[in-house]
Amino acid sequence: MSLNYVEKIDDGVKVNHVLASVSDKAGLDAFIPGLVRANPAVKIYSTGGTYTKIKEILGAKADANLMQVSKYTGQPEMQGGLVKTLDFKIYLGLLSETYNDAHRKDLERTGAVALDMVVVNLYPFKQTVAKPDVTPELARGNIDIGGPCMVRASAKNFIRVASVTDPADYSGILAELEKSGGAVSLETRFALARKAFKHTAEYDTAISGYLAATALEEIRNCYKVQ
Repeated sequence: MSLNYVEKIDDGVKVNHVLASVSDKAGLDAFIPGLVRANPAVKIYSTGGTYTKIKEILGAKADANLMQVSKYTGQPEMQGGLVKTLDFKIYLGLLSETYNDAHRKDLERTGAVALDMVVVNLYPFKQTVAKPDVTPELARGNIDIGGPCMVRASAKNFIRVASVTDPADYSGILAELEKSGGAVSLETRFALARKAFKHTAEYDTAISGYLAATALEEIRNCYKVQ
């Protein structure tokens, strides 16, 4: 396999395009308007309940600053929201590099945009399996697929993308955007990447632990096995 080595990056990256899909919507009421204040031309791409929440927050500004991911990708969501963001245009936008001519041509060819920030937190798996009445099906339904993929892709590309997984970081990010004219520094992007990979590692550990502790008979009893 030939690796793609990067030699040149920017310290500050202006946040022009944001991908937002969160289970925990705490803090969005302040964070979303803050992103728009930092860059009135910012475009936020979102899905499902997050899109609905952001549309409510933005009000009259929603038409200018908000777009459904399905409209951006040209692909409707799979029933039950099982597939919403697993799309080439999304990951091209997350993994593209600023000074890579081939990546720029790919963005132009597909009509994609370079995503500068991802605001994602995952389905509440740990909280779900902690409930006394949890079933294997309820647990299985709360295994997030698209969320960890977006978090990992954005965190891998911390040289250009800010991977925001914790609402507790919103205020600090907004303060930096205000001070910097709408840009996120390499220092912050790297710190967010560290936190993002810790987040996904703990998430996968919780899933692995639950599956390891669940007997096959419990699975069989949960479904009509043909």
